[in-house]
Amino acid sequence: MEEYRKLKTREKALQINLDPKIYGSFSEIGAGQETAATFFQAGAASGTVALTQSAYDMQISDSFYGESARYVSAQRLEAMLEHDFQNIVNKLQHRADNTKFFAFANTIESLNFHKTNQGHGWLGVRFQLEPNGAYNTIELHVKLMDNDSLLQQKAIGRLGVNLVFACFYLSHDMEQFIASLTDSIADGRIEIDMFNVNGPDFESVDNRLLSLILVRNGLTPAAMFGPDGTNVQASEVLYKKNLLVLRGRFRPPTLVNVDMLLSAYRQFKQDPDVNKDKLMVLCELSLNNLVHGGKKVDEQDFLDRVDILCSLGQTVVITNFRHYYNFVQYLSDINKDRKIGVILGVNNLTAIFDPQYYTHLKGGILESFGLMFGRNVKLMVYPATNGDVDGLYNCDNFILPPNVYPLFQYLIDNKKIEDIEHVNKDVLTIFSDDVLEMIKSGNDGWEDFVPNKVAKAIKRNCLFNYPCLTDEEVSASVSKKKKKAISLD
Repeated sequence: MEEYRKLKTREKALQINLDPKIYGSFSEIGAGQETAATFFQAGAASGTVALTQSAYDMQISDSFYGESARYVSAQRLEAMLEHDFQNIVNKLQHRADNTKFFAFANTIESLNFHKTNQGHGWLGVRFQLEPNGAYNTIELHVKLMDNDSLLQQKAIGRLGVNLVFACFYLSHDMEQFIASLTDSIADGRIEIDMFNVNGPDFESVDNRLLSLILVRNGLTPAAMFGPDGTNVQASEVLYKKNLLVLRGRFRPPTLVNVDMLLSAYRQFKQDPDVNKDKLMVLCELSLNNLVHGGKKVDEQDFLDRVDILCSLGQTVVITNFRHYYNFVQYLSDINKDRKIGVILGVNNLTAIFDPQYYTHLKGGILESFGLMFGRNVKLMVYPATNGDVDGLYNCDNFILPPNVYPLFQYLIDNKKIEDIEHVNKDVLTIFSDDVLEMIKSGNDGWEDFVPNKVAKAIKRNCLFNYPCLTDEEVSASVSKKKKKAISLD
């Protein structure tokens, strides 16, 4: 199924227009009516377009969809889809037996006249895949990267057509679905950082894997989902929050990871720049930490780790950032005036001060440090054991080459780097690789090195190659127990 890639935007619109079963409405707010216009320009639009409108005035919009605190938001998009789909279905019941109804909507903030804002918006479709079928809903958030409002409008129009087309012709393959969204849109013009699908025709789709696809395909540098596994839009969730971030492999999460988070949290919330009532903790999974031996990302392994982090109540961010400064810059752009704490082990601190990792930057290590520490950012360093009974390897005895040590001391003096205090020294000898090997081999004792919830989840779901019993072995074990019980009777 590769033919769709050869279709241009108008050709996609025409194919939909010529399908007598597809019929619906278009509501577009904030960036013109480029999607609907494309269907009209393609020809035969009467076969598809039942209604097109733009409730640009806020009072007019409120009269349709109810009052809203924010007009460019997921909540507004959902209100539009709910109202418009029901409106079409209720008024066109006479053709319900041979029509797949849909409602397309978007609410967009395009570039203002002074170019002082970030263009972005929400798009969605509520649609049936069969006449009289239950509806499905797809919603996405897009960032508009063009430096011209007219170009942004055209990008939205093409994205909208691609979305409607994919709903009806590519819903069987979400990998192709997502890849098709940028057809006829040049690289770098848009970012799609949130994508959710729900409905009876998509019950087997895991939205967290869709986040993974977005990041892996370069449609966004980062995607986020909450403890309930629901994809969320990062800038909305993180807006005006103080952030505490832990990057790791979490394969599996150990008592060390838990202590890193708890001890750093206790210390970070005491910072005078931190509002503890607006403090959010994030666990970051980088694509680099999801690839093993140069192979592609193991989706099941990814979900295993996410399931456990979510069971611990964590919000998870998946990114394609190789370096800490890239991730910090991304978070700082969302929260320009809020304090950000980055938790890392003391051994990872060595890599941050290694100039070989910054040869791709014209300014080398100094440029990377300007990007990372130029904003309200603090590195919080978790110690390691140095072999002594009570001794710790931390910032007090951190070893660096003489040419970069003054830079380290400057950051220490200006409270840009600090040790995490009051850690649990009893867990410092736990290493995730050792725990993982014990799990795989079925050795006893690994449960002592991970949180109780993690151990239960691993055993219950056979995560990380834990040697669970097969169905046949379970049946045999049950039969054996029954026979033993009978013999005892």
